[in-house]
Amino acid sequence: MLDDFDSRYRAVKARDARFDGWFFIAVTSTRIYCRPSCPAITPKPANVRFYATAAAAQQAGFRACLRCRPDAAPGSPEWLGRADVAARAVRLILDGALERDGVSGLARRLGYSERQLHRVLIAEVGTGALSLARAQRAQTARILLQTTDVPITQVAFGAGFSSVRQFNETIRAIFARTPTELRRRSGAAREPDAASGAAIVLRLAHRLPFAAMQLLEFLGHRAIPGLESFDGSTYLRSLRLPHGDGTVELVADQRAGEIKARFTLDDLRDLTAAIARVRHLLNLDADPVAVDEVLAAQPLLRGLVQRTPGIRVPGAVDGFELAVRAVVGQQIAVTSARTVLARIVAGAGERIRAPSGEVTHSFPTPDALAELARRRPRAFAMPAARRRTIAALAEAVASQDISIDPGADPAEIECKLLALPGIGSWTAGYISMRALADPDAFIAGDLGVRRSLQRLGAPADPRAVLAMAEPWRPWRAYAVAHLWAAETDEHPLLAQ
Repeated sequence: MLDDFDSRYRAVKARDARFDGWFFIAVTSTRIYCRPSCPAITPKPANVRFYATAAAAQQAGFRACLRCRPDAAPGSPEWLGRADVAARAVRLILDGALERDGVSGLARRLGYSERQLHRVLIAEVGTGALSLARAQRAQTARILLQTTDVPITQVAFGAGFSSVRQFNETIRAIFARTPTELRRRSGAAREPDAASGAAIVLRLAHRLPFAAMQLLEFLGHRAIPGLESFDGSTYLRSLRLPHGDGTVELVADQRAGEIKARFTLDDLRDLTAAIARVRHLLNLDADPVAVDEVLAAQPLLRGLVQRTPGIRVPGAVDGFELAVRAVVGQQIAVTSARTVLARIVAGAGERIRAPSGEVTHSFPTPDALAELARRRPRAFAMPAARRRTIAALAEAVASQDISIDPGADPAEIECKLLALPGIGSWTAGYISMRALADPDAFIAGDLGVRRSLQRLGAPADPRAVLAMAEPWRPWRAYAVAHLWAAETDEHPLLAQ
């Protein structure tokens, strides 16, 4: 990360897109802020200010550039894997937590007072929780204005604003346009009547390189009937969101290096959370250049990195769902795990209001799954011990003793998971890697990891593997993704 003025200014002069989202440049003479890669003329150094977030630039009185659209830049990788309060707060705000629970609820979730949380965010992010949420609402509003024909009043409330007046003032302040002007300025084709369930189509920002098709194939191979589908090019799944259900369809455009997402939502207020969860699923805020640079320097991994540059660690749209999938797939093959999970989805999941093709249900809530375990244990076609593990996990999440969400501390959650019967280091590490996006999670005992390492001539002993993997920090989870990609045969521990 570039952390001094001169280095950042050189990146701006080079219009280096690698740093889009890492920081933002604001120009005092125009009162506009941009991405580092903005094609506009580079301003004089004396007129430049740098900010860590778009929200901080907005708070300082700068408006967004309508040419480079800095609000649509990829998210900063700085928040990935960090367990400090500021990073956890940012991840929760991006997931829409402030709209649901307010500042007081966010602070309680993190174990802080509102004043303490504000001080931490000012020090680490440059602005407070309300400004971060305001920037997020403005971005959601711009997306709805420029990609749909939803009436402007519905856009205001769908984006999370408490009033149309607040919405109008915010859009003018950030984009120097009225909502009507911003909509008119967009020449993109819009989907009609999105408020009634039609699609919202977006291109999801990310950094290159990006092994998109490899990631969709990983998800598609593990697709649970009723919950997900994959036809070889399009991945479709349901989403259980705060105000209703939805679906997302993901397609990779390899030539353009883009991921197109098509959202269908019961409630427009869930767009912010839906985008955040899909970005987490696809690990879109990662910095592949930094990751590949570290791993390619290791002789053992160099060939794997060269073969698949820009590999991503697959994430999750719901931490509880991922944890259940991990437990089910502990010692059975992928196809068997999919069959078991399909029965669980059919037995305890809710039918979504607008089914799409083979996708008909949302994943069960913790309460519903705990009830199914008590009422119909035969619905779990698995050993009794594993059924008890799933029941214990569901009850712990339902009681909020364990919260596997963007605001969780990976170390704390891993300790709580290990305390549950039937959850060992592999399962806890897998959940940390995918559900909590810990970039340094490493499951040395994974069978696929061991097989790939043995073929590469590495030692088989897990302790020796751990020692060998020390230079791979802080990107050991990405090393696991490379080793999985190299292991093409199905085996038990790669089930989910």
